[in-house]
Amino acid sequence: MYWFMQGLCFLPAFLAVWSSCTFIVTYLIALFRRDVDLIFPYISDTGANPPESCIFGLMTFISACAGIATIYARYKFVEKLSEETRVVSPCLNKSALVSGMLACLGMCIVATFQETTVTIAHDVGALLFFVTGVLYIILQAIISHNAYPFGSSMSVCRARFAIAIIATLGFFPTVICAFFVKQTELHRDTQDKDYPFQLASAVCEWIVSFSFICFFLTYIEDFKLFTLRVKTEYEE
Repeated sequence: MYWFMQGLCFLPAFLAVWSSCTFIVTYLIALFRRDVDLIFPYISDTGANPPESCIFGLMTFISACAGIATIYARYKFVEKLSEETRVVSPCLNKSALVSGMLACLGMCIVATFQETTVTIAHDVGALLFFVTGVLYIILQAIISHNAYPFGSSMSVCRARFAIAIIATLGFFPTVICAFFVKQTELHRDTQDKDYPFQLASAVCEWIVSFSFICFFLTYIEDFKLFTLRVKTEYEE
């Protein structure tokens, strides 16, 4: 049996690979068409103009759907683990589920409303995605620590805490520096006064986004341990 056929590990694996492709493919297309600058544009800038905006929207929506499936599967796994060991609070597990679902909703908003057309809706979706996304991985890092030695090894727990710290540290410059960016053009002049803020914000945005991806990669070993089944009951 191939590794990706064990349990549900294909879910986080697909989510991580597809999300990475979403960022990289749209960036390369936008760069090839000279719609963005080479050095660290905002991720949303790479999907601002057609045809990359269409690709970005579709691939981001698929990532959101994969995220919903992965987050729910993780929730059910922890729930089952808690029933047998009582090592994780149900309230903590549900809080992680809600924050993860809100992050996926933010992704859908970002995918639907392009940065250059409906800026306010796009920015609200992006803020929702980053705030709840960071909260989700923090809560899951805590859950992993509380559940040890069930589910994850100590090295995986430490890796999740490290990724959560990186994402948290990257989140604040992403948001704070963005408030100082006044220009909305896709092409920036390095002599602009707000260019350092734009560069710092964009770099941290990429760091936080790939921190999420790396975090979901740590799910692969856990997801090999379980499967989900749908039970159908016929009511007469």
